[in-house]
Amino acid sequence: MSNINELYELWLEKTTNIPELHDELAGVRGREDEIADRFYRYLEFGTAGLRGVLGAGTNRMNVYTVNQVTQGLCDFLNDRYEHAAVAIAYDSRINSTLFAEESAGVLAANGIKAYIFPDIVPTPMLSFAVRRLGCKSGIIITASHNPSQYNGYKCYDPEGYQMTDEAAQKTYEYIQKTDIFQGVKRMGFSEGIAAGKIARIEPWLVEEYYQNILAQRVNPDACQACDLKLIYTPLNGTGNIPVREIFTRMGLKNVTVVPEQEHPDGNFPTCPFPNPEIRQAFEYALKLAEKNGADLLLATDPDCDRVGIAVYDKGDFKLLTGNEVGALLAEYILRSKTANGTLPENPLIIKSFVTTDLVLAIAEKYGCEVVDLLTGFKYIGEYITNLEKKNEQNRFILAMEESYGYLAGTHARDKDAVVASMLICEMAAFYKAQGKTLTEVMEEIYQEHGTYLNTVLNFSFEGESGMIKMQQLMSGLRAQAPTEIAGMPVLKISDYETSEAQDILTGTTTVIDLPKSNVLGYKLPQSNGVIVRPSGTEPKIKVYITTRAKEKSAAEELAQEIGADMKITLKIEE
Repeated sequence: MSNINELYELWLEKTTNIPELHDELAGVRGREDEIADRFYRYLEFGTAGLRGVLGAGTNRMNVYTVNQVTQGLCDFLNDRYEHAAVAIAYDSRINSTLFAEESAGVLAANGIKAYIFPDIVPTPMLSFAVRRLGCKSGIIITASHNPSQYNGYKCYDPEGYQMTDEAAQKTYEYIQKTDIFQGVKRMGFSEGIAAGKIARIEPWLVEEYYQNILAQRVNPDACQACDLKLIYTPLNGTGNIPVREIFTRMGLKNVTVVPEQEHPDGNFPTCPFPNPEIRQAFEYALKLAEKNGADLLLATDPDCDRVGIAVYDKGDFKLLTGNEVGALLAEYILRSKTANGTLPENPLIIKSFVTTDLVLAIAEKYGCEVVDLLTGFKYIGEYITNLEKKNEQNRFILAMEESYGYLAGTHARDKDAVVASMLICEMAAFYKAQGKTLTEVMEEIYQEHGTYLNTVLNFSFEGESGMIKMQQLMSGLRAQAPTEIAGMPVLKISDYETSEAQDILTGTTTVIDLPKSNVLGYKLPQSNGVIVRPSGTEPKIKVYITTRAKEKSAAEELAQEIGADMKITLKIEE
């Protein structure tokens, strides 16, 4: 605790020029738990960046932690490149503009040209800008779908995807060498603009992004053939302008935007958890639908890289899962491209390994290859880049993660809710013209291939004790692996940290040809399975359960049994 108290006193001394931070620290004097939580660690530079609660301290998002990371990024880039430029974008969250402008000033002071968007934009537009402007990195200030007290900072590599592990580790080494108060070079934002070291990104780049999005339409006339009635909410984030612009250009005329959630607001006053995975995010859209009616409700998260939908069906609105939307898009795009003769040779879909295997069954019907990668869209972006280097980018059809992230087209190397929103609405209009809802199409897919149910359990572990508990749980699973789950024998155990998969029946071990990751997988009979992994962005352990049965009720019952058993295995207390 002595070192923590020394850090606390140092920050009190050094933050007098920022009253907001200084007053916060002064207000917790004598409260050891509060002080410890702010200073027991530095925010971890993992998953290509930072994410944390806003506030004062080394374990908080503030101008000092942001500038320290930016200085480390500068040192990494300047040691690697003779001339470097970095693109910067930011979302609607509290202090996002401040952190973006501070980062631009640090880059400029280190001789690195900073290109910054003049207003909030979706994360995928930053990915596009990095490649289009020939930058060596990119910075996005966002905490995605986290509550309002969070913000974050992500770094991108020259190919437009989030830094992969090797580059992130090297950048982190530079960050660790940077004194948070004395080691950062800074230049005022206005000074950097005047000196030409910071430049605003111009409208032509946004227009090019839009053109790339529109090029991904599969049935461009679908929205003219049917009047789809849509309610859209950007959840007070970055999607409002670009998503609506694309809706207009694709011919959607009957679009209503949730007024309370239309404009940027980092406090998210009507939606404490601005996450399109949960029904709460649709509450205001549902109220609007009760008055005006709608075929489809669509929500994008604050940085507009993820999208969720609710479909009107049989008198009510049903939220579709990320896996279901991914399966629907796979079926729609492959079917349409086959019908209109645009399906390329050796087509390819890329998904994370925790995304539904229903996609495999759909793809097989159309002769389409499916590649499974680790969770994290950076691995998908890297794979697309390698396709491009082999001149095979035209094979790429669609990429997806079960957590509501999708990408069509190679304009971005990150999940893109703008292009996904366009394709979802086009798909809904296409099927509406045939008298079908998306839920009815989903049922047809289940009838053809069987019901694949994917359930995700989230167990939160806050603070320092929570981090230790998560490590202990994963270590415990490795030390004493379950031999059966919900009465079913474990057939195969895959440890992505050791890169080994052990077949229990044969006793053989095979190599997992993926980057090392703290993930454990358990294969069960009849396409059932469990994957356990700590989140890379939040203090929680995620358990992904896959069940397959002829009837949905049977799959749901089995998922509950597996979930209950995994709680016992993980020693999770209610």
